[in-house]
Amino acid sequence: QVQLQASGGGLVQAGGSLRLSCTASGITFSTKAIGWYRQAPGKQRELVAGLNTAGSTTYADFVKGRFTISRDNAKNTVYLQMNSLKAEDTAVYYCNYYFGRRDSRYHDMDYWGKGTQVTVSS
Repeated sequence: QVQLQASGGGLVQAGGSLRLSCTASGITFSTKAIGWYRQAPGKQRELVAGLNTAGSTTYADFVKGRFTISRDNAKNTVYLQMNSLKAEDTAVYYCNYYFGRRDSRYHDMDYWGKGTQVTVSS
């Protein structure tokens, strides 16, 4: 079974930066659309950013201009560079397949892995 694993989270002050990494075995990221998602306590999981196989990116309005999704094919890794972090960015971040900005099929995916905790102190 293919498993995607997010890492790189931590505790950071507001205004700071973090870079998350998504790795997986069994798949080649350059052939898959991959997204970053997050879930804050008591809230529904939401799409943060998506990257399709052509290299086109999509961002949720609440991270536009602050976060950047990218892919390193040689390392088979997808990154999420997060700058100008805010307290409201605090959540568990996950990577998983991406279907499109307005496609909610990600809610039906069974596997999410452990995610990586991002905590932004104000």
